Amino acid sequence: MLVNILQFIGVLASMIILHELGHFIACRLFGVPVEEFGIGFPPRITRMFTLRGTDYTLNWIPLGGFVRPLGEAQPEVEGGLAASKPLVRIGVYIAGPLMNLLAAIVLYAVIFSRLGVPDTTVIQIQEVVQDSPAAQAGLQAGDTVVSINDLEANSYENLRGEIYAHLGEEITITYQRDGELGQVSLVPRENPPENEGAIGILMTSPIQELNWFQALPLAVSATGQHSVAVMKLPGQLIRGSADSAGRPVGYKGMYDIYAGAKEGQLLPGTSAEINVLLFLVSITVSLGVLNLLPIPALDGGRILFVLPELIIGRRVSQQVQNVVNAVGFISVILLLIYFNILDFTSPVQLP
Repeated sequence: MLVNILQFIGVLASMIILHELGHFIACRLFGVPVEEFGIGFPPRITRMFTLRGTDYTLNWIPLGGFVRPLGEAQPEVEGGLAASKPLVRIGVYIAGPLMNLLAAIVLYAVIFSRLGVPDTTVIQIQEVVQDSPAAQAGLQAGDTVVSINDLEANSYENLRGEIYAHLGEEITITYQRDGELGQVSLVPRENPPENEGAIGILMTSPIQELNWFQALPLAVSATGQHSVAVMKLPGQLIRGSADSAGRPVGYKGMYDIYAGAKEGQLLPGTSAEINVLLFLVSITVSLGVLNLLPIPALDGGRILFVLPELIIGRRVSQQVQNVVNAVGFISVILLLIYFNILDFTSPVQLP
């Protein structure tokens, strides 16, 4: 268990450090000096080294990391972040979440390239029900359906549609077996036994292997869908319509999910490695999207404070920002405490 806990801490910290690395890279690109890049949270253990004016430090609380730009909240500090142009500040704030979402795309691409995807243009027979029209006609598991009547069978929808359009009527199925074409005739049943279907077959599609670049468009789409789901979560929580299995979790809840992932419980039937990658995706998408929400102290809240200056040229006073961000930070901490308590009173349920 201790090994699992240490691995979990490393995995969680890596995703948070990745987020901070996005801020760090943006600061470098925009010419904003960075005073400290910290691994872990203070108090400090040691300063490992200094490079280009940045102290790289190791800290005692190993649950993430941080970046401390020059003049982060002091607009009077020349060359600092708060004194930078509005678009520069927005670029620095948005870079952390963007790094998390880019990481999600890479992770999803790895997952898809390892698992492959069903080739839904090819319809295979996975199972034939005994004494069904398909069995009596001689169809077998493993046969590939080529066409029904004159309609090419290149999707589940048109295959099913053609079958159910001819209930009680004879249809002709062309199939391929061991590289050779065959043809049978049968009559789809109008009132088949429950769960057997009109002709008595279970359909599937073969898995298509993908390389990393072929998987990339699917990864972008999956990251987008995952992000939208996370964005909807706060509203669902407010309305009370969120699935209990999808509720926010604290550190214990995240550890429980990680432990389940190592046992293959997130996506049964796949390896522990794939399950851990899915866990990483979940963490990094959540970090990216939730940090973009317009909540004070988070990146989205900081971007919100920059917008008036960008639109009307008037800056929100730093004193107001500091107070609002402090309140937001305390609120986020209280929420984390609540979610951690919930982890014990209502533990996460995995499949």
